[in-house]
Amino acid sequence: MSSALPDAAATAPTGAAVNLPMPWCDVPVAVVVPTYNEVDNLPLLVARVFALPLRRLRLIVVDDNSPDGTGQVADQLAEATNDVRPDRMVVIHRTTKDGIGRAHLAGMVEAMARDDEYVVQMDADLSHPPEFIPQMLGSALSTDAGLVIGSRYVASGSLSRNWVLHRRMLSRGASAYVNAILRMRIADTTGGFKLWRVDALKSIELNEVRSTGFAFQIEMNYRAKQAGVRTLEVPIHFDERHSGKSKISLAIQLEGLWVPLSLRWSRRR
Repeated sequence: MSSALPDAAATAPTGAAVNLPMPWCDVPVAVVVPTYNEVDNLPLLVARVFALPLRRLRLIVVDDNSPDGTGQVADQLAEATNDVRPDRMVVIHRTTKDGIGRAHLAGMVEAMARDDEYVVQMDADLSHPPEFIPQMLGSALSTDAGLVIGSRYVASGSLSRNWVLHRRMLSRGASAYVNAILRMRIADTTGGFKLWRVDALKSIELNEVRSTGFAFQIEMNYRAKQAGVRTLEVPIHFDERHSGKSKISLAIQLEGLWVPLSLRWSRRR
């Protein structure tokens, strides 16, 4: 396993990055990335994240005891990266695979403890191009939004051509289902590429979040709405996973069906 960072320019999509004006590029931003068996994707992601024009960016990797050695590679990357600036990359090792929602929460809590002002959620498989992060941050800073969602389904948003029809229908159908029950008026209710202002996160009461799988994204959107958090969707390109296998199981899909109903019932009660 190599700890060397690959060339970010060779792996980044063209035309996505946005250079932020001063003093926006000095805003403390934490990027939270849960990992489970992402040993091939993580070095590429780390290189692209740290190539962004954000001088106070911190990367927090939350590894769920990956059997493929992702946690060890994360430690090697952190050691090399922190030679540049201490605590620029933080690795949290969890002893069990407890779901992507719990991993995100662990990373968010870590970011808040380190006084970062914004927290980005993204996947480790390179389906979320990190080059869109400056655009999302700029949108938050210019509109005072507490939550910015990188959306596949607003105008100018796009999906990888490698997504087959049934995957597109499943994703679109999930958002329609969630909006029909919870009436959130969010085009991409299940998207996992988000930027939060820390005070918005604090208003949600993270200790009460119950979803553990990908339905975590739905619950967080809903709790943000209930807390009055101003939410904005900006277009992104959603790419295909770079390598490895999807973690979406039947149980996770069923949770996605049950969670909106549970939230609606709790509100009525």
